[in-house]
Amino acid sequence: MAQPLCVPRNVAENARAHAAVVRAAGARVVVFPELSLTGYELDTPVVSVDDPWLVPLVEACAETGTLALAGAPVAGDHIAMLAVTGDGVTVAYRKMWLGDAEARRFRPGDTPAVLTVDGWRVGLAVCKDTGVVAHAERTAALGIDVYAAGVLESAGDSAVIDLRAQRIAAAQRVWVAVASFAGSTGGGYTEAAGRSGIWTPQGTVYARAGTTPGELVSASIG
Repeated sequence: MAQPLCVPRNVAENARAHAAVVRAAGARVVVFPELSLTGYELDTPVVSVDDPWLVPLVEACAETGTLALAGAPVAGDHIAMLAVTGDGVTVAYRKMWLGDAEARRFRPGDTPAVLTVDGWRVGLAVCKDTGVVAHAERTAALGIDVYAAGVLESAGDSAVIDLRAQRIAAAQRVWVAVASFAGSTGGGYTEAAGRSGIWTPQGTVYARAGTTPGELVSASIG
């Protein structure tokens, strides 16, 4: 779970930062926060899966064998989670539950998504999805081992991350992994929560980052 420093609307710079995280993490899967490639700037142009600015991140994933799950606006328009590997970029998931400001531009996705990584089933979520019981239930019904989310909360609402993660883990008996935005970004988030974390299927905290951009936490499950 990564919470890199984000430069508003600068996909090229953010993709390079994501690539550096991927190399430093040495992990099979690295999850990034909501809209991590652009910041929470709701007027930012959509990011194409063949955008040349994403090449450094693709190259880093090729070198390390990593699947990176990064946040970006995509055509439709949707708030999405991109799946980046050494083979390229695909849109893995479109956020299903939108905030009020988001809904003025974006459309909700219409289906849960699961990726299989080395035999492990990883369900995907973006921010408000984690607060909707039906989302976790529908995603878990597809058969998952891990529920992975990229989120953005203000520092004053950091407890929301814990409450939602604990509830999902305990109800669905799965690992929950949350990459939470740190630093500042648009939409009034002058101080984002950070505190990315990983919870066991029993709902207990396994690993937790602090509030500073650049922190990283990881777990090995088996």
